[in-house]
Amino acid sequence: MPPLAILQRDEHIVAVHKPAGWLVHRTGLDAGETRFVMQALRDQIGQHVYPVHRLDKGTCGVLLMALHPAAARALSQSFERHAVRKHYLALVRGWAPDAAEVDHPLRPDDAPPDAPVQSAHTCLHCLAQLELPEAADPRFATTRASLVHAEPTTGRRHQIRRHLKHIAHPIIGDATHGKGPLNRWWAQRLGGQRLWLHAWRLQVPHPVTGETLVIDSGLRWPGSAQPFAAQPPQACGHPPADAADLQDWQALCRQWPWRFSQAGAAADAAHSGPPPSPPGQG
Repeated sequence: MPPLAILQRDEHIVAVHKPAGWLVHRTGLDAGETRFVMQALRDQIGQHVYPVHRLDKGTCGVLLMALHPAAARALSQSFERHAVRKHYLALVRGWAPDAAEVDHPLRPDDAPPDAPVQSAHTCLHCLAQLELPEAADPRFATTRASLVHAEPTTGRRHQIRRHLKHIAHPIIGDATHGKGPLNRWWAQRLGGQRLWLHAWRLQVPHPVTGETLVIDSGLRWPGSAQPFAAQPPQACGHPPADAADLQDWQALCRQWPWRFSQAGAAADAAHSGPPPSPPGQG
C-alpha cells in the first residue's frame, strides 16, 4: 500500500491528503473496506493519531489529525465553536449561481422521518462553467457543468452533497444524492466513476500556539495562472497514495474548455479573513 502524503506535521498535529475510497477509521458500516487512514498513518509515522474531523469515503483532500489527547481536545473545540474554515471544490451538474448561501436544515441520513432537523449552512461560489456539445440527457442538446467552491460553516454529515442537491446542482459521481445516468455519462468521459468532491484547504488555529494554520491539499485555486501546483512531496521515495486523485483534478481543469469567472479570484482573496458565521451565530 503506498504511503500517505503528509502535508504538515509538528509534535502536535499531522495533516495528510486522504485518498478517495479510503475510510478515516474502521466502521461496521463498510465491513469489506481494508484502507483506513488512521491505521495506515499510525504505521507510517510510528505513533498513535487522533481524528478531529471526518471526510466521506469518496472525498479526497486535507485531513487533520492530532498527535496527543490535549491537541485533539483543542482542535475539536475549534471545530465546535466554528473557528475553522473548510474549503472544498466540487464538480456539479448544470450552471451553478455565481454565489449562494444555502441555509437548509438537515436530518441525519440514518435518522427516522420524525427526528428533529439540525441547522446547516453552506456558502457557495461558482468558479467556472463548462458546456459540451453532447447530450447527457435527451431533453437537452448540450451538457453543462460547474466547478464550485463550497465552504460549510456547520458540520453535518454529507452537508455539501445534500445542499448542492437541494439547489438542483448535485455533485457528479455522488451515487447517493446525484443522478445515476448523468454520473455514468461523466464517468465514461472522465476515466472512471468517483465522487468529484475535494477537501482543498483547511484553516484552523494551532492547538498549542493559536496561530492560524493554512493547510492546502496541493492544488492551486482553479483559474489562476497555473491551475494546479505540483503534487505534495513523495513519501519514502514512492508515489503517495493520493497521486491519482490529484492527477484526476489536474486533468479535469486542464483538458476541458472551462470559462473561469472572477468569483474564483475573489473567493481566494477572501480566504485569509475570519470564518463566516452560520445564521444566528454572528
